Amino acid sequence: MILPSYGWTLLISLQVDEFPAISSEDVAKAMIELANEDTTLMFHAEMLPPIADSVGDDVQKSDPPLAPTGPLDVYKTFLDSRPVAFETYAIDEVITLAHLAPKLPLHIVHLSAIEAIPALRKARDNGVKITAETCFHYLSLAAENIKSGDTRHKCCPPIRSQSNQDGLWQELTKGDDLDGVIKTVVSDHSPCTPNLKLLPVTVGGKDGDGAAKDKERGDFFAAWGGISSVGLGLPILWTERCHGRRKFEIEDIVKWCCVNTAKQVGLERQKGALAEGFDADVVVFDDEAEFVVQPSTMLFRNKCSPYQDKTLRGVVKETWLRGQKIFTREEGFREQVGATGQLLLEPRGGAA
Repeated sequence: MILPSYGWTLLISLQVDEFPAISSEDVAKAMIELANEDTTLMFHAEMLPPIADSVGDDVQKSDPPLAPTGPLDVYKTFLDSRPVAFETYAIDEVITLAHLAPKLPLHIVHLSAIEAIPALRKARDNGVKITAETCFHYLSLAAENIKSGDTRHKCCPPIRSQSNQDGLWQELTKGDDLDGVIKTVVSDHSPCTPNLKLLPVTVGGKDGDGAAKDKERGDFFAAWGGISSVGLGLPILWTERCHGRRKFEIEDIVKWCCVNTAKQVGLERQKGALAEGFDADVVVFDDEAEFVVQPSTMLFRNKCSPYQDKTLRGVVKETWLRGQKIFTREEGFREQVGATGQLLLEPRGGAA
């Protein structure tokens, strides 16, 4: 079995031909193949347990269970169809197979369920090189606050309860002397055109957009799954602090979103710090300003996000890439600068 040198594997179907789900046997083959490679193997960790009430084995769009727990436009019905067991079962499978490649760093992408944390911690204590990330939306949105039909909130794994969110923060903000299993925070940006979200008119849909039949609008199962938040992450996290809900400093955000992410992909000598010899990637951040998230302040193409109409604290005023100013809040992107991405091929280091 051939896998990309740095990629993630799916333990549950995406209903996309080029991203098929894999089995435990496939994971074992991948670990054996990559056992001595200087790379990291990443997992979308959801997997149907042997016995499950739900048939929610698709990520982007899926059929509802044969016996849904409620109306399909009620978020709790969707949440019930993707229980915590999906994540814990998948992560347990990965940990069980880790002995096949004891030197290979393993990484769980977009962890949402706090119930998986003890197993990850025990595995790390036993020498398994495994880490996890969580996402802006799991740290700022809660299931109890999602209104019926607001499919902008659909993602997989799903947004869980407020108490679950609190548990993620507790793990993330452990002191340096305590080794938390969540090392990074990412957007997991999954954009789509607004019509694919099947929003009802009452929460942002438009009449006559050709998106779907009326009966499909607001259906959490039929709607596209994914949260759009790239470019909003720094204000999202800073807002959590400024509202007094969480205790951390701006340096912690740098660690979660810059230092540790650079280290994970082997770029810790080039990215993630303001230091001599590093790329001069700089954000000028006004930590006191506020703004309301609107289509005009969303800098991604498809203006559909659960953060719309929310007031966030902190504004990115400028962005510099390798010493060149490429964005200002007043002028937008400066395309005339000609700053483009670069192919970065660095030797991979182990995960933190």
